[in-house]
Amino acid sequence: MESGGGAYGAAKAGGTFDVWQFLQQPHVLVRILSALFALIVFSCILGEGYTNHPKDDVLYCVFNHSEDACRYGIGIGVLAFLACVFFFVVDVYFPQISSATDRKYLVMADLGFSALWTFLWFIGFCVLTNQWASTLPEDVRVGADSARAAISFSFFSIFSWGLLITFALRRYRMGVEDFAHSYVDPTPGPVTTPYSSYPNVSNENYQQPPFTQTGEGTEGYHPPPAY
Repeated sequence: MESGGGAYGAAKAGGTFDVWQFLQQPHVLVRILSALFALIVFSCILGEGYTNHPKDDVLYCVFNHSEDACRYGIGIGVLAFLACVFFFVVDVYFPQISSATDRKYLVMADLGFSALWTFLWFIGFCVLTNQWASTLPEDVRVGADSARAAISFSFFSIFSWGLLITFALRRYRMGVEDFAHSYVDPTPGPVTTPYSSYPNVSNENYQQPPFTQTGEGTEGYHPPPAY
């Protein structure tokens, strides 16, 4: 299972790195398998995916002479292998990353790339299978086994990268849940106003200010003597 204790499914930063425990993590094992599958696909196409016609020395793609099929298989295989190496290094240093925001972005990148490459592997499997079904037997002098291996491991890669989507999504949800549990509302309890209410002044306590004249209030008034 995924190791807990920290944000986004990894241990808290500063812990001791355990190689055996790291290699036992499911997403690490699946990532290694994905890299191996990608290596087999593009190695088979590069090694024996091209053959020459008996009448000339020009090399043709073994998949029905479709250069696009060979290039596509090599391209997604190489990029998938490099991406697996990159995210493998990220997995090694992931527990040492103290910033939860950086962890979030890396997990989201893993999730997005895994989803994209699952789709690309599905397209690659369909393309290679379709072109191989249209290939004439006399056009395949060598490389038949390599072509079948490329098709097979393209199919396996669909599921391996699909599992990487599941693991990345689980890690992302763990990070969101950790944030929700650790978040503290800055204003718990009933909402109080920061200012005291204005005192209620009743009519009984109201006193007429001095030096205020009323319409009838001329009694008792003595003008100053004139000099």
